[in-house]
Amino acid sequence: MLRLRDIMTTDVVTVSPDATLREAAELLAGHHLSGMPVTAGSKVVGVVTASDLLTFDATRPPVPTERTEDVDWGDALEPGVEEDAEREEVPPASYYTELWDDAGADVVARMDSAGGPEWNVLDEHAVAEVMTRSIHAMTPDQPVEAAADLMRRMAVHRVLVMEGEQVRGIVTTTDIAGAVADHKLQVRTYVFPGARPW
Repeated sequence: MLRLRDIMTTDVVTVSPDATLREAAELLAGHHLSGMPVTAGSKVVGVVTASDLLTFDATRPPVPTERTEDVDWGDALEPGVEEDAEREEVPPASYYTELWDDAGADVVARMDSAGGPEWNVLDEHAVAEVMTRSIHAMTPDQPVEAAADLMRRMAVHRVLVMEGEQVRGIVTTTDIAGAVADHKLQVRTYVFPGARPW
C-alpha cells in the first residue's frame, strides 16, 4: 500500500503570518507553488494559497473614478505637428487627471510616484489577514487514498504531512496525480484456484 511518506514533498516552503502579501506572492511564484503552510516559529498556524491572494485582490475596493463625458473615438483625427508639440509639454499623467479628479489626491503626483498604498496594497497587508486557519493534516504512514478522499471531501488541493506539530512534508493533488500516472496506486487482485467470486 502506497503511503504519504512515499510521495510527499519534504522540502516544504513556509511563510510567516507577519509576511506581506507581496512576499507570499513572490514565494509562491518563485517556487511554482499554489499554496504553502503559514508557520509562527515551528508551529503551523494556517495555509495561504494563490486563491487567497486573488480573492483578497478581487474584493478590495478599486480607486474611484468618474467619467463626466463620453468620448466618440470615431471623431479622433491624426495629430498634426502643432498638436504633437503641445502634447510633449503636458505631463504624462494628465490624461488621468480628468478621469480621477474625484479620487481625493493629486492624480499627477500619484501617477509620478508608485509609492502610495493604492499601488502597493500587497505590501500593506499581512498573510495573517488572508490565510486559511483550518489545517488539513495527516501522518506519514497514512495511505495515499485516504489523503485523496480528504482532499475531495474538504475541496482542498494539499494535505500537510505531520508528526505531532512537526511538518514532515506536504502532499498535493499533483503528487497524487503523479502516483496514479506512474501506476503506483494499482489495485492487485489475487485469484486463488477454486476460490468463489465475492
